[in-house]
Amino acid sequence: MNRHFDLIAIGGGSGGLSAPEWAARYYGKRCAVVESRALGGTCVNVGCVPKKIMWFAASHAHHLNIAGDFGFDVTNNGHDWEALVEGRDRHIQGILDWYDTFLKDLNIAHLRGHATFIDSHTIEVSGERYTADHILIATGGKPFVLPVPGAELGITSDGFFELRERPAHVCIIGGGYIGVELAGVLSALGSGVCLTMRTHDEDFLPQFDCTLREVLMEEMVKAGIRIEPGNSSIDSLERQPDGTIAMNWGNGRKLQGFDQVIWAVGRSPNTEALGLDAAGVRCDERGFVAVDEYQNTNIDGIYAVGDVTGRMALTPVAIAAARRLADRLFGGQPERKLDYDLIPSVVFSHPPMGTVGMTEQEARKTHGGTVRIYQSRFSPMAYSLSQHKVDTALKLVCIGADEKIAGCHIIGDGADEMLQGFAVAIRMGATRADFDNTVAIHPTSAEELVTLR
Repeated sequence: MNRHFDLIAIGGGSGGLSAPEWAARYYGKRCAVVESRALGGTCVNVGCVPKKIMWFAASHAHHLNIAGDFGFDVTNNGHDWEALVEGRDRHIQGILDWYDTFLKDLNIAHLRGHATFIDSHTIEVSGERYTADHILIATGGKPFVLPVPGAELGITSDGFFELRERPAHVCIIGGGYIGVELAGVLSALGSGVCLTMRTHDEDFLPQFDCTLREVLMEEMVKAGIRIEPGNSSIDSLERQPDGTIAMNWGNGRKLQGFDQVIWAVGRSPNTEALGLDAAGVRCDERGFVAVDEYQNTNIDGIYAVGDVTGRMALTPVAIAAARRLADRLFGGQPERKLDYDLIPSVVFSHPPMGTVGMTEQEARKTHGGTVRIYQSRFSPMAYSLSQHKVDTALKLVCIGADEKIAGCHIIGDGADEMLQGFAVAIRMGATRADFDNTVAIHPTSAEELVTLR
């Protein structure tokens, strides 16, 4: 076997698969992917794909709750968690089976094992050494757990996808998007859920627009989710005599009675044991691989994309950055790179929320008095006959005399689907006048964005 490649990607997730695919498919390059576990990375195995399936299940539970308001004689006889998990896992296995064929068809070598740098152009995998002109680090991230006594009594978001039974009473630690998504799924499928911030200064979804945060918190509370402020720092987890788990805080406060505790306090990069020092690759103060706007590390011929860089931990971002890197390295496009501005994203909460561009807070800090806000909040027609109403809210953040749209924020049913088209318009430089001149599709929630006053 020839052990030299044009490109080796370390990590078989979204970014690590996409760069070799592009290089092999369009530029005829000889590539390899190193992965010690299942291909597909976080997204396929313990992220986007299984999460969305669980989210769909929770959404069906919501629909069942209001079906009677529209004349259906529906009796909810409970939910079979195990059947859902088995179906979800079958779907994921189908994707994994496809990956093997995908790599073979493109003649991309799958090096099974853990990669360690020997030098800037050489890695070792399972006792064998391989060299490449270009090496891509795409090892992703992993859930972070607070280093407190009893931390092992809790599970992470990875552990959530291993649950074979739905826990009756759950405490989720962390007010970010992962905690919010897991809280919504578990609550809708019948668990009692407490969502708590991890420290006294942690905010609920701090990186999102204030309107989205406000509406989502209200809807979660309406759904029966208990949201607790941090007040102090978590001191420990401990097993109680009755087998449940309790959480102790530094100020003497105690939360208890949980069958399961889930850590959702952030993610850290998968860089341990890579031997980055041997290659001279520099990491930032948080441990993420430091890259420039072209995904270059400080070492010529070594690059990094995706979650391991700490920049926009989203699957489509890793894919886009990896493909553009392949175009630059092998396609004669020296200026090809990903523009990290105006990247849309969605939180699969209940209801879902989507965002692109500046929040109102960010816009006012940067543009001051030139900012104009247009927004609306209402109960959509889908709940017109129901007592179980779920609000929708939409906001446009506009700047300058021409009211260029700098941000669009949506929460409500369909937010995840409607944002994509608006994101295209905003990236093209749309103004509020452009939105106003677009004829509305009636009756929809999305029409509010082109009729705001």
